[in-house]
Amino acid sequence: MKLTKLFVPAALFVVSLALPAFAADPLASWNDTAPKRAIVGFAEKVTTPGSPDFVPVAERIATFDNDGTLWAEQPMYFQLIFALDRVKALAPHHPEWKDKEPFASLLKGDVKGALAGGEKAIAEIIMSTHAGMTTEEFERIVKDWIATAKKNGWTVVSMKNDWKVIFPREGK
Repeated sequence: MKLTKLFVPAALFVVSLALPAFAADPLASWNDTAPKRAIVGFAEKVTTPGSPDFVPVAERIATFDNDGTLWAEQPMYFQLIFALDRVKALAPHHPEWKDKEPFASLLKGDVKGALAGGEKAIAEIIMSTHAGMTTEEFERIVKDWIATAKKNGWTVVSMKNDWKVIFPREGK
């Protein structure tokens, strides 16, 4: 009983000493590495009013996924945007889509209507736009789509090509 009476207050005291450290470090569970410093530095630059890189809250659309990468979620996942764009590109080869949902709504510019069918509609769109091609053909189509996105003003970061520039390896 005496040990418990001493242990509980001692444990609470130790925890209370550690709490300010956790509050001060937004990624307390991460090792102190170049990627962590780059992410924290980026977040500080874009969230500090008066910074030349400041981005107002209403204009922030990227989130860090649980592996630390950027994952665009707004206005929707870019993989879905790609599939929706593919419907438009493939439509001349599928005249039946004019009268078949979810394609008919997409071709009329009604994304909300097309996606009203939920997961079934999304699965049908993905299956129809990603089937019947080799890996090489798919890679070419994606690269062409990304080039078009860049021309339309999108900021595209390649995890394969840009990651090392953004987050150089520790000690190099």
